[in-house]
Amino acid sequence: MAIVRRHDKRLTVIFTVFICISAVMFILPTILTIANSFMTNSEISANYGAMISNMSEDKKTFISENVNLKFIPDEVTLSQYKSVLIMNSDYLMKFWNSVILTVPITVFQIAVAVITSYGFARYPNKIKSLIFFIYIILMLMPYQVTLVPNFLVADKLGLLDTRWSIILPAVFSPFSIFLLTKVMKRIPAAYVEAAKLDGAGEIKILTKIYIPLCKGAIASVAMLVFIDYWNMVEQPLVLMRDANYHPLSVFLSQINQGDIGLAFAVGTVYMVPTILMFLYGEDYLIEGITHSGGIKG
Repeated sequence: MAIVRRHDKRLTVIFTVFICISAVMFILPTILTIANSFMTNSEISANYGAMISNMSEDKKTFISENVNLKFIPDEVTLSQYKSVLIMNSDYLMKFWNSVILTVPITVFQIAVAVITSYGFARYPNKIKSLIFFIYIILMLMPYQVTLVPNFLVADKLGLLDTRWSIILPAVFSPFSIFLLTKVMKRIPAAYVEAAKLDGAGEIKILTKIYIPLCKGAIASVAMLVFIDYWNMVEQPLVLMRDANYHPLSVFLSQINQGDIGLAFAVGTVYMVPTILMFLYGEDYLIEGITHSGGIKG
């Protein structure tokens, strides 16, 4: 028994060390981006000058000098943020383009998903099971597969080069419907029967039983949807040819070609909404996972 316990302790230590190393490696790029955003232009040029020079040359060239990755600036400065937030309005315009696209998509996709999932969960039948199966197939398809049909439909409707060409298809995405339907199906039928005995209609059953019980799951799905569309690149490039409507996620690649110092600052600003959303919604995320696993149908 003592040998088995020592063996288990060793495995626990090895596993813990592996997890810690993996976590550090995962967070290092974020720390590097934030730290370098406070460096001066001269320090960034000294650290990444070789890399910058090769970014504008032929793809077959190689970096001849070692890139110096620094996590602590020699001199802390806000000049990069001044350029991004005050001196150049392009970055702020792209940031608000991301907000204008992502927020309506998240809000309306969740609204559509709640109503649709309620219908799937409350009134299951063979036709709805077939439709739900089609939803699953659509969910498994990558964006690259559905971009061409979306482009053709948007072209026929005259929505190309407008935000609606991205917002409308995203609002009816099957991802949220799939997850919320699975959660709502686990709500005990006794809750609904008790509500019916009290004279509750469908609207009250939805708003007083299903939505409160699925609050954590809804918040979790909203976070995932926001992060997914906040980082979208393919849809704006294909459906909006006017660069003035492009979100910041598309614009970041163009910054790297010009000034890597600004890229660090813009990248940090770009991470702020998702980080704040995770910090604020962490409890809801945990509650959603626990709640969906704890309810039994």
